[in-house]
Amino acid sequence: MTAKSGKNYWLMKSEPSVFSIEDLEKAPKKTTCWDGVRNYQARNFMRDSMKIGDLVLFYHSNADPAGIAGVAEIVREGYPDSSAFDSKDVHYDEKSDAKNPTWMMVDVRHVETFKKFLPLEELRKSAALKDMMLLQKGSRLSVQPVTADQWKAVLKLAGSSL
Repeated sequence: MTAKSGKNYWLMKSEPSVFSIEDLEKAPKKTTCWDGVRNYQARNFMRDSMKIGDLVLFYHSNADPAGIAGVAEIVREGYPDSSAFDSKDVHYDEKSDAKNPTWMMVDVRHVETFKKFLPLEELRKSAALKDMMLLQKGSRLSVQPVTADQWKAVLKLAGSSL
């Protein structure tokens, strides 16, 4: 996870029909909150480990094809996810307490949309990514750590100049 630079690297999944990397690129200041995460392990990463300046692989899930579309950056560290308190929101959680919030979110800013989208099948073919959490059987976590070596391998596959 943590590189010599002190940065952490992550992969965050979003269904492009709900929110795509293009949506992030068009957002005001190319920035938005990353809300609606309802998994405790993913929440813990957002609450305890994500820091300003960490970089994120933006993954389009539940898509044809699924794959990595680009890069975002953490610009605000974990804070209470307000969608949990809004009864009209699809992510509402009636058990969540505003005084002791269960769910957290972070803010992300668009950095780069890859010129070359990286489909899941191409990622599976890379020996450098064989241990990547995303590629492990049964891995469904929407927020997950990426090692510095995996990060570099993905950027190389994408032809990124980062």
